[in-house]
Amino acid sequence: MSRVCQLTGKKANNAYAVSHSHRRTKKLQHVNLQTKRIWWPQGNRWVTLHLSTKAIKTLDKKGLQAMAKKLELILTSIKSRSHQKDALASLL
Repeated sequence: MSRVCQLTGKKANNAYAVSHSHRRTKKLQHVNLQTKRIWWPQGNRWVTLHLSTKAIKTLDKKGLQAMAKKLELILTSIKSRSHQKDALASLL
């Protein structure tokens, strides 16, 4: 899984680690990603997303449906646990 926020698209920033002698080496500043399970009332199911902490704060303020509509994210394409359970049940 890539380290990219599914709502905002935030990803790692290229930076330099500067030593005392001012020698510069490249490093990545990764996004603070959290796996969050969110109830989606319009779809009547849970949706699991990998979100940055900034996106979680915005999500609390605006709501999942409003953010998905603004960012043109299709929530029905995201798998939920119930779909995974159905797939496992069909295999057994």
